Amino acid sequence: MNRPPVLPPSPAPHAERDLPLRFRRVALVGKYHASGSRDALERVVHFLHEQGCEVTLERETAHHMGPLGDGTLDVAGIGAHCDLALVVGGDGTMLGIGRQLGPCGVPLIGINQGRLGFITDIPFDRFADILRPMLRGAYEEEHRALMQAGVWRDGDCVFQTIAMNDVVVNRGGAPSMVELRVEVDGHFVANQRADGLIIASPTGSTAYALSAGGPLIHPAIAGWVMVPIAPHTLSNRPIVLPSDGEIAIEVVAGREPSAHFDMQTFTSLLPGDRIAVRRSAHTLRLLHPVGWSYFDTLRRKLHWNEGVVA
Repeated sequence: MNRPPVLPPSPAPHAERDLPLRFRRVALVGKYHASGSRDALERVVHFLHEQGCEVTLERETAHHMGPLGDGTLDVAGIGAHCDLALVVGGDGTMLGIGRQLGPCGVPLIGINQGRLGFITDIPFDRFADILRPMLRGAYEEEHRALMQAGVWRDGDCVFQTIAMNDVVVNRGGAPSMVELRVEVDGHFVANQRADGLIIASPTGSTAYALSAGGPLIHPAIAGWVMVPIAPHTLSNRPIVLPSDGEIAIEVVAGREPSAHFDMQTFTSLLPGDRIAVRRSAHTLRLLHPVGWSYFDTLRRKLHWNEGVVA
């Protein structure tokens, strides 16, 4: 008499809890200006403690939120002592901490409390179920290119920083255009009269550059996109450039122009200043849930296929 095969028992719910932690020392960074942020962080801290993690609050977050977790560290301390950084907020929060932690090699996970969430892709209302296996090694890792940017004046570097999204040269508050001379690897490209010019990474191609008419670039593409802002000559179009060279933007003329980096830091410019942009030697390590897809993110955030019956 043939007997049915004996099937292995189904795994118990939350069996992954029995697996060893991949990340034990976890830093927490919060969007501390938003309403309800402290309650959200308390929930995340409680969850991490349940998993056996030691939780360190980033110093600026702790300054605004008060004591939470097991201690505080500045960015350098997080880079030296933590295995993982959890960012609870929106893409702006991730940009602020990501460009600082990128050179440290600490991986980041984004829990979305903002509006868009292109790089903070875990919804807050599901963070516990999604994070539980990720803390034990079930994740997909992605490396995002970072931009090294500097402002040169009379042969001296007067400002430098790292950007994740973009470097933007803008006209001042006066209702007049700025004139810019653009070079790529020392080769003259064009003089542009416009409201400004954006140099964006693939990560930044879904931000200001997209609003200005630029293309979407997959994060695996080794390139930058250069997008004029309201150009005087309509034939000045967005162009995708290789990221292994240097883009230089010289201010020819303009009233009170400025350079912005991820729209979070800026510096004033003078005629003759040169803004040099090249690929950073460092990359940002982003961790995603197993099965994550960049195209799924685009479809959700840009509302593709709405009204289409699958």
